[in-house]
Amino acid sequence: MIPPGGTIGILGGGQLGRMTALAAARLGYRCHVFCPERESPAKLVTCFATTADYTDKAALADFARQVDVITFEFENVPAETAEHLAAFKPVRPGPAALRIAQDRLKEKEYVGAASIATAPYAAVTNLTELEASLQRIGRPALLKTVRLGYDGKGQVTIGAGADLATAWRSLGTELAILEGFVDFACEISVIVARGAGGACAIYPAVENRHVNGILDTTIVPAPIAPEAAARAVAIARRLAEGLDIAGLLAVEMFLTKRGELLVNELAPRPHNSGHWTIDACHTSQFEQLVRAICGLPLGSAERHSDAVMKNLIGAEVANWRAILDDPLRKLHLYGKTEILPGRKMGHVTTLIPRR
Repeated sequence: MIPPGGTIGILGGGQLGRMTALAAARLGYRCHVFCPERESPAKLVTCFATTADYTDKAALADFARQVDVITFEFENVPAETAEHLAAFKPVRPGPAALRIAQDRLKEKEYVGAASIATAPYAAVTNLTELEASLQRIGRPALLKTVRLGYDGKGQVTIGAGADLATAWRSLGTELAILEGFVDFACEISVIVARGAGGACAIYPAVENRHVNGILDTTIVPAPIAPEAAARAVAIARRLAEGLDIAGLLAVEMFLTKRGELLVNELAPRPHNSGHWTIDACHTSQFEQLVRAICGLPLGSAERHSDAVMKNLIGAEVANWRAILDDPLRKLHLYGKTEILPGRKMGHVTTLIPRR
């Protein structure tokens, strides 16, 4: 156990790291942020920071000497970086979970090995393989980079009239994954907090609505049948246990119109669809991460309110003043000074008292 007063190292300087550092401070921990960007949302809320590349082994070793435990706030940190740091201090969740989550093919293989369904998929290394895989999977389909894609980036939709050569070239990769299109009723996610000893606290299934590939709105709880919600929670727990997660695992799923649940993506870190937990739960996902990686008892994942979380994307952040006029809306801004289309600038959670 790492008691309050210890220092948590965070790889990544985005808003997830920022909200983790804020939760850690309330429990008496310091956070040291490591990322290449000189100014980042997480660095604005702590005085302890290292600005260096994730491959700088000397900087990583110095960082590790200053912290007691290490976590990451996004899965595009190189797995080699996590493995290097694990020789110095505990890394939670570990490098193995990171390797799976940052590779779409490994992710699908892991889920399938757990006897859990996904959309049909195929690895693709050239145009010939793309053509053959489409014959089997059918159109429409999604062609994605295996690594580094997020918020709709690194992917192209292949419809009935799509030019395959152009689609393949647009990704600029030597290895891609082709995924069958899912005619879903809704997209949902479940977040599992899991301690090193195996204890779990699981948040309810929520519905996620995307715009242009970016999460726009999360509805809590998901308006789905209780039986489907229970199956989603069971799937998330099984996947977290299989990865031996000490921290958080977010599991994104499709609920099809026939009632099937298909796992889409895994994220072993805080997740955008869990931001509502800050205001509507006894223990937020960020506090749960701190508790889990420091060996503390997990908090309750029960919610005291239903909620709707809305991301403030790009120029939507200009509505901050009107948001504050509503006493039931909770505004969270990330300290980003440059407003760009598609950039997450903050979020607002509307609380709905439970009856």
